[in-house]
Amino acid sequence: MIHAQNLRKQFGDVVAVEDVSFSAPDGAVTGLLGPNGAGKTTSLRIVYGLLKPGGGKVEIDGIDVAQRPMAAQARIGVLPDISGLYPRLTAREHIRYYGNLHGLQGAELESRIDKWVEILSLQEIIERRVAGFSHGERTKVALARALVHNPQNILLDEPTNGLDVMSTRAVRELIRHLRAEGRCVVFSSHIMQEVSALCDRIVVIAHGRVVAEGAADDLLALTGKTSLEDAFVALAGPHGEAA
Repeated sequence: MIHAQNLRKQFGDVVAVEDVSFSAPDGAVTGLLGPNGAGKTTSLRIVYGLLKPGGGKVEIDGIDVAQRPMAAQARIGVLPDISGLYPRLTAREHIRYYGNLHGLQGAELESRIDKWVEILSLQEIIERRVAGFSHGERTKVALARALVHNPQNILLDEPTNGLDVMSTRAVRELIRHLRAEGRCVVFSSHIMQEVSALCDRIVVIAHGRVVAEGAADDLLALTGKTSLEDAFVALAGPHGEAA
């Protein structure tokens, strides 16, 4: 479970996150929905410990990220907005390296790598160097890298951004698979169809603040709209609740 409370982050004169609070339970998909520049990525970076908040705190399975960052990060797997793969390493070497960082070695690690190769259909590229991979192939490798240590909590920053139809379907099926396993899944998106299809709970962020949260039906009831897109515009648009 992930619990974020009153997060705040400022870069110079720009307040990127003003007051963001949300809880993401196990066995559910929680979506952070907001327009570009709303503060979704900054909030996620605070949650997984890449950025220190100017205020507020984050707990991962009851572990305070600021006080025990290594313990908290051992409980999470992250697909960041930029995958950061090394072009000279093979896909297997990437996944193995991250497994080593989490203390995995030998037969156990190789078994876990093989598991994700199967789930993500990486058989044809697993021994190839990453240089020349398509965007979808790079995303799949980054996902396997993030999941090899079997984390309970998974953070995905716009995981289907720029993917083709087949890769998008594969990522969505993976998210459903993780939820079925009882994991806590948090992902950011601005794609209404994706959020509506996957999320058990939606947190709408605009101008660095949470302006609404709940299931899709809750947001429709709150705004009196009949589509999630219309509800989103009503909440986060220039004349919405966050304006």
